[in-house]
Amino acid sequence: MIGLPPAAWREIDDALEVALERLRVRSAALGEASAALGDATAASATGGKRLRPALVVAAFEAFGGDAGRAPGLWRVAAAFELLHAAFVVHDDLIDGDVERRGIPNVVGRFRERARVRGGDEDESRLLGSAAAVLAGDLLLFEATRLIATAPVTSPQRAALFVLLDDAVLVSAAGELADVEQSIGADLPPTDTLLRTARDKTAFYSFQAPLAAGALLAGANDDQRAALEAAGSAIGVAFQLADDLIGTFGTRAEAGREPGADLRASKRTPLIAMAAETEAWPQIASALAMAPTGPIAIEHAQRELTASGARQRTVEMIAQTLRSARTLAADAALPRDAVVLLAALAAAVEDRIPR
Repeated sequence: MIGLPPAAWREIDDALEVALERLRVRSAALGEASAALGDATAASATGGKRLRPALVVAAFEAFGGDAGRAPGLWRVAAAFELLHAAFVVHDDLIDGDVERRGIPNVVGRFRERARVRGGDEDESRLLGSAAAVLAGDLLLFEATRLIATAPVTSPQRAALFVLLDDAVLVSAAGELADVEQSIGADLPPTDTLLRTARDKTAFYSFQAPLAAGALLAGANDDQRAALEAAGSAIGVAFQLADDLIGTFGTRAEAGREPGADLRASKRTPLIAMAAETEAWPQIASALAMAPTGPIAIEHAQRELTASGARQRTVEMIAQTLRSARTLAADAALPRDAVVLLAALAAAVEDRIPR
């Protein structure tokens, strides 16, 4: 999604590997179970697209930063990847997922560990859940430690901690809202679900890492505000595209079984828009059956498409990206920052499943 020079990707990977190896080594010293947790935690932060650290670096460069004179850049970039990994581990636990990118996640690993030791289903679930909570906690602290120990100025560190603080708090509020909105018979309105998407994803995935890179490069408050506003809009569009992938995407696009969001009965803006159509009674019936298997999922997909909700979501993404491009035209932003934001908007458009 972000084009960086090979040397920059190596620096990001090196910073992550140093942090994860430290975690593995220290965990191994505390016994076999702790070693297994350290390995599973490190594995959960390995692989992936490295979007958040790439945004930190790309924003830093867009504001004229010189990586050769900013040794703290890579550690801060790595911190945002570990923050993401922590949220993913906890999100998988909340959603009841046992795989990530086609392989067992922390929950899946420790459920199997319990079964190997003779545990029953309840005991396996307990161990898997406990390990996921602890792994997410370890990753959250490691992200915090990286910023705390990064060689940056005191004002920069204070500003970075404000971003980290906001990212954790806003994302937690969004995650809780996401779960609460799945409870009960009443479907929340589209605007409420969009707010949840912004809180759960847009801030920590786009707004905060972009702002972190900009502040390390010396961007002023007005520049950072303009960058964050555009980044937030792009983040909402990103989540809407992710909703389409989770509903209609292939296994290659989603990194899990097709229709996973339908199987999990997730309430997304896509579903809320479907509820506003005359076809909602038959859509609701199809959605209720979707968790039963692939044929039911395909039926629900057809009903959602026929209702126009899928196309309305695509149009909402386009509208949100138009808003992002308008915000990116702020005179406070340097040309390279405008180019970066335009590239991000285009990349989100490319994610939409066809």
